[in-house]
Amino acid sequence: MSADGATPSGPTIIADGPFAGWTTWSNGADPFESAVGPFCFTIEDGRARCAFEPKPHHLNGGGTIHGGALMSFADFALFAIAHNALSGDVKAVTLTCNSEFVGAGNLDAIVEAHGEVLRNTRSLIFVRGLITQRSRPILAFSGTLKKIGA
Repeated sequence: MSADGATPSGPTIIADGPFAGWTTWSNGADPFESAVGPFCFTIEDGRARCAFEPKPHHLNGGGTIHGGALMSFADFALFAIAHNALSGDVKAVTLTCNSEFVGAGNLDAIVEAHGEVLRNTRSLIFVRGLITQRSRPILAFSGTLKKIGA
């Protein structure tokens, strides 16, 4: 909720904490993301850097970061990575989101994602990325976003 009691409709800037100055949709604008996150991103040299601080609610029964949490973060990262292609009023939905688990994550460090837009067409955006913890890969992902109204 925003200060006036309304649910935010877009991204907001985080005011404090380890991600102060970063952007999030985990502020009520995306209820699912608010529940599983919070996830955030910043733009550095024109490219998105995404992150979240893993908490106990992100873990599976084996004590590592749950695959569903990582896949949700990958879906978040698709949109952050494609931020330049989604400028203005362009909205999108996820058509595909592929993932390959290549390592396990835990609670002792920030989880990050970065990637690139492979192709941006009139109606589709093709993205790939990598989720890491302490520079160690834990999930490779790729996806296709469908622009709405394009």
